[in-house]
Amino acid sequence: MEILIIGAGAMGGLFATRLAPHARVRLLTTNADHARAISDKGLMLTTMAGSVCTTAVTALTELREDDRQADLVLVCTKARSTESAAATAARFLVGDGLALTLQNGLGNLERLVTAVGADRAAAGVTSQAATLLAPGHVRHAGRGPTVLGCGPGQAGRLAVVADLFNRAGIETRVVDDVDALLWSKLIVNVGINALAALLRVPNEALTLAPECETLQADAVAEAEAVAKALGIELPAGRQVDRVKQVCGQTAANRASMLQDILRGAPTEIDAINGAIAAKGQKLGIPTPVNQLLTRLIKALEATASHRIEPFSSATSPQETPCPRKS
Repeated sequence: MEILIIGAGAMGGLFATRLAPHARVRLLTTNADHARAISDKGLMLTTMAGSVCTTAVTALTELREDDRQADLVLVCTKARSTESAAATAARFLVGDGLALTLQNGLGNLERLVTAVGADRAAAGVTSQAATLLAPGHVRHAGRGPTVLGCGPGQAGRLAVVADLFNRAGIETRVVDDVDALLWSKLIVNVGINALAALLRVPNEALTLAPECETLQADAVAEAEAVAKALGIELPAGRQVDRVKQVCGQTAANRASMLQDILRGAPTEIDAINGAIAAKGQKLGIPTPVNQLLTRLIKALEATASHRIEPFSSATSPQETPCPRKS
């Protein structure tokens, strides 16, 4: 199978290392240093056990019109880049291929449908977690199932994709309710991403303090209320318990929004907590916690260039005693 992965960040890199031994994989990235490091030395993966392996992967910063078509296009970009990724998918996807989004938030599938057509656009969610450590180097930070949503006429093609993923060590299954699938992942992101980014902590830390747990529970409850009003069928049980379970499964992971904030990059807040706030406003459902989290993340983005970093021991100003009276 010919696979094009658009977006070579943490998740795109993780999937590339797993899939490359089983298919022809190309990574498309806008990061020239990242592409150069992969081309020179291969894509390095630090596994959850701490071992390091390197996989030969073709990394590109642009595609030519005469480049090979892809049977499967995996869209792993940030939500802000979906429209551009969808246009690329439309150019390089074979007629009976699939463009599959594994992104966070709402709205990504709709953009793919516009670009490639409903029969060739699919959405999935993954509980895999990864961190981009440096150009050409990804750390696998958490393991969990990947679930693909099946649209009309896609069962056969998605079965092939799921089989490939499973052979590559990515536990995968296919379900029919795409909306329920996307909202189940959205609620997890609502409960983790913004809080981790604001507090600058790994996922597990959100379950260790009552102050964090209260904020997490309130944000998730608002999202659950919006989903219920829209008729979305969520997984059974308390949604906040499911979010906490993911925090435990990805304990050491730096959430994608935290990685963005640490890099001074724009986040996906509008497609996650901001989406809950916007839909809540239309439905007349109060979402004060998600509104506040959205505003705080936007304030962090806006002030990135003015941020004060903690002093290191080498640069901390030296304290001097106050002069004594004689």
